[in-house]
Amino acid sequence: MAEELNIQSDAETIDDKEDSLNIERCLTFESGGLLMYMSTKYVNEIINEQIITALPMVPPHIKGIINLRGSILPVLDICMLMGKESAEYTNKTCIIVLNIGSDSVGIIVDKVRQVIDIDLSVAQSIPLRNQQKLTNGMLTLDTNEVAMSLDVNSLIPTQMM
Repeated sequence: MAEELNIQSDAETIDDKEDSLNIERCLTFESGGLLMYMSTKYVNEIINEQIITALPMVPPHIKGIINLRGSILPVLDICMLMGKESAEYTNKTCIIVLNIGSDSVGIIVDKVRQVIDIDLSVAQSIPLRNQQKLTNGMLTLDTNEVAMSLDVNSLIPTQMM
């Protein structure tokens, strides 16, 4: 009987480890009327009230550049990347600074919500169209809200000036 309990306990431990492999810490935020999330492994910091210097002759979704402690970073407007009008900036609007590989970029979002653990195994893929490359998955959160996964790797090619 004791051996049987140990075997069951070991099997539960293996199942728990397998489950934890699909869990990822994610930052949730709102942009363009959508609830979105991305892995915190890309997030460097969140900043408010940063002066954005506009650049001439760049696509409209590139709002400009910021000087962040001596580093010059391009800043993208996620709403405009989704084909929506840029929202009016409020005191909740912020820039999420991302590190994607060796590149850094800032994205403007309407509001940052919270960091949560998400089971990526329940996320459903979104069939991509040629125009749609910003999101790559969706899932229903415990609050019954649908959240879209931001494909951060799609941001780097779009930021090229």
